[in-house]
Amino acid sequence: MFFLNLFGCGSVAQVTTTEEKKGQYLSINLGFALGVTFGIFVSRGVSGAHLNPAVSLSLCVLGRHPWMKLPFYIFFQLLGAFLAAATVALQYHDAIRAYGGGQLTVTGPTATAGIFSTYPSDYLSVWGGVVDQVIGTAALLLCVLALGDQRNTSLPDSFQPVLVGAVVLVIGISMGSNSGYALNPARDFGPRLFTYIAGWGDDVFRAGDGWWWVPIVAPCVGALLGTLIYQLMIEVHHPIHQSELPSSCQEATESKTGVELEGVEPGCEKPTKNSNLA
Repeated sequence: MFFLNLFGCGSVAQVTTTEEKKGQYLSINLGFALGVTFGIFVSRGVSGAHLNPAVSLSLCVLGRHPWMKLPFYIFFQLLGAFLAAATVALQYHDAIRAYGGGQLTVTGPTATAGIFSTYPSDYLSVWGGVVDQVIGTAALLLCVLALGDQRNTSLPDSFQPVLVGAVVLVIGISMGSNSGYALNPARDFGPRLFTYIAGWGDDVFRAGDGWWWVPIVAPCVGALLGTLIYQLMIEVHHPIHQSELPSSCQEATESKTGVELEGVEPGCEKPTKNSNLA
């Protein structure tokens, strides 16, 4: 999470404080995408590369991550995002002050709070923002689950972080204009908490008609929705692999290799030449 926000918020800081002279919107998309990629590479061997509370929640629902660990993962995801925001603020301190005319503002032409957290466009309603984040995070989970599903797409482990970063990139390119595609409660709330403490004040929670809760709740809803869609539309339709059969079926298969299985156990299908069993 630290590297995700370090590179992501850092790219926003550079684009904002230079008034797009040293980077544009695509720079921000690339910053977050590559931040995700390298964040996964750095942390995958220790924590399994849990960078997003919404993704961690979905994995718990699927039974692939213990519920007992979820609060601790979320806490450290928030801490990593908070520390990354503090690092970016330190690195760009002079630039942020110069750009804002010495003021730390949340809204207006020289607002700088948006460097760290997401805020809605002027035209976007709170309900529209909820829909935006639900759709974006559902798309994220559909793609992430597909990339990690060896029965659907067999990929080398070292290539998966690159493609997850590509998913974040394409979501940013296609779904970022409404509210900045948070997709991640920790990525948004950790830096928002930092800006509240560091001098931007309680406007970070009041701006956008109290927008702050949307990037927390809506991504979790979207992640669960995307997980449900993947399970119903893809996962349950995979052919059953021999390793997933009951042990009695496997023993019957092994003992009758190369011959017709006349006496297979109840519930075990008789294999044919066109069988999907490995």
